[in-house]
Amino acid sequence: MFIINVKSHYDAAHFIREYKGKCERLHGHRYEVEVALSFEEVGTGGIAYDFTDAKRHLREITDALDHQNLNDLPAFLEIESSSENQARFIYNEMKSRLGSAAENLLYVRVWETPNQWAQYSERLVF
Repeated sequence: MFIINVKSHYDAAHFIREYKGKCERLHGHRYEVEVALSFEEVGTGGIAYDFTDAKRHLREITDALDHQNLNDLPAFLEIESSSENQARFIYNEMKSRLGSAAENLLYVRVWETPNQWAQYSERLVF
């Protein structure tokens, strides 16, 4: 199996409504995002999926999140803007952009700090 991974980042503010502690107050992070796609084989040129296309799709998503209060965005009006929910949101956005390669989307990982991340996938990933 071949796995390709692309990264992007965004700076955003948020707060967790249903949390008691410092994260209930408005605060910000520099989120780092990883997107992984898995393929059984490589195609023309020995490439599983063009990194340029994967980066473009991810950058379109992260650009829309950059320098926003995530709680004000439609995606997070009804659900918490936690890293877990951000990972699921980005996963679904990537899936909608990948066309026939959507079935190869393995996971989205959102790093909230250099030491902690949340990951979303529709299949078991070790």
